[in-house]
Amino acid sequence: MPENDHALAEDLSAYARRWPLERDVVERFQQLLGDGEDPFRRERLAGHFTASVWLVSADGSRVLLTHHRKLGMWLQLGGHADGERDLTLAALKEAEEESGLQDLHIEPGIFDLDRHRIPAHKGVPEHWHYDVRYVVRAGDNEAYIVSDESHDLAWRSIADLAESTQADASVQRMAGKWLAR
Repeated sequence: MPENDHALAEDLSAYARRWPLERDVVERFQQLLGDGEDPFRRERLAGHFTASVWLVSADGSRVLLTHHRKLGMWLQLGGHADGERDLTLAALKEAEEESGLQDLHIEPGIFDLDRHRIPAHKGVPEHWHYDVRYVVRAGDNEAYIVSDESHDLAWRSIADLAESTQADASVQRMAGKWLAR
């Protein structure tokens, strides 16, 4: 097993210990990691890893969300690993590319896991994303730049997201996890 895969396996085990009610989700991610076909490439349509960020403000009270262009929903920033086996690097790269923010700092360990179906789009069939999510902290400069992948970006109150009936279920779950820290 490559070194980065070993590190991800250890992080998945630590996540399972921290969130025992999510053990079944962790097992799916562990199975994908052990698959012989490279699960870090988007071309693997049976499912592949993606990396996302819970990008919080320096004071920890707000999170930067994207109004995702393809999905039409307010979600966390993130994207495909595209062969990068260190998902922390992939997550940080996505955060920088999609927000234009610099001086971002990633926290160690997995913050959240989410397996979700992606609808068919522009010739790419429906498939599974195994999204590994990390906490990334913004520096003092919060002036973001909207990328081509977003309709818009916005800083949102984490407390409000935790209570929102309009928020995506996984965003609401992450808000709850953040507030419970």
